[in-house]
Amino acid sequence: MPSTEHEVPLELIRNRPALAPELLQAVSGIKPPEYEQISLGSETLTDCKPTEYRCDSTVLLGKPEKPDLAIVVETQLDQKERKRYTWPVYLATLRARQECPVTLLVLCPDEKTAAWCREPIETGHHGWVLRPWVLKLTDVPAVTELDQARSLPELAILSTVAHADGPDQKAVLTAFAEALQVTDRDKGELYHDYVLSQLSGAARRCLEEIMQAGTYEWKSDFALKHIAEGEAKLLLTVLESHGFTIDDDLRERITSCQDPEQIHIWARRAATAESLDEIFT
Repeated sequence: MPSTEHEVPLELIRNRPALAPELLQAVSGIKPPEYEQISLGSETLTDCKPTEYRCDSTVLLGKPEKPDLAIVVETQLDQKERKRYTWPVYLATLRARQECPVTLLVLCPDEKTAAWCREPIETGHHGWVLRPWVLKLTDVPAVTELDQARSLPELAILSTVAHADGPDQKAVLTAFAEALQVTDRDKGELYHDYVLSQLSGAARRCLEEIMQAGTYEWKSDFALKHIAEGEAKLLLTVLESHGFTIDDDLRERITSCQDPEQIHIWARRAATAESLDEIFT
């Protein structure tokens, strides 16, 4: 089963196809053709023989029946030699089907995998060499402007994962909170859970402060619940590192608490406490 790390970046593109040309331009420096329409294409690529190939996602710029450019998007978490044979097939099959230029965009979580994906793929025919456009997700441009976060929230999601611990931490996390405001609930929960699973403790606390200080509807709902869950895990780690024995009742009390401020109070007490009674009474 594909992992969350593999699927969520693809889901962002499926929900907002315009993210694909934005990322393609970020990595290639080439501005995609102007388009009035953008849509998802089929992920199934079948050749003249009964062999079926499935890429992760395809995005069509222009009219679906006659696009100006087709982008094959792949998420690659590790090195798989088989991809060096199937990627050229994806492009050739999609080009024949759509009768338009095609290009390959590969999203990678780390530099080692990205470097492998960037290696030219020799097909054997003179001059026919595939050089994939590869974007390491930590190199996604930082989104700090609220207008940009509202217009392309999916880019703000990737930006948050990449830059939440960078010099523009507060601006990036504020843009993320703003992006959630313009997404529907189902997408918002997916995006929030994905980002929160990637954030450091410091970034989580910064996000919590932003949501509590602002007028974000998410701050009173699932967002604070998930932030509290993360803080509870950190508190348990602190208590265990101080040598405290945590029974089932106390563990339940901590993990069921959905008030981040209360967890912070316990954490501050834990820094100097010599007994559990000093923390929880």
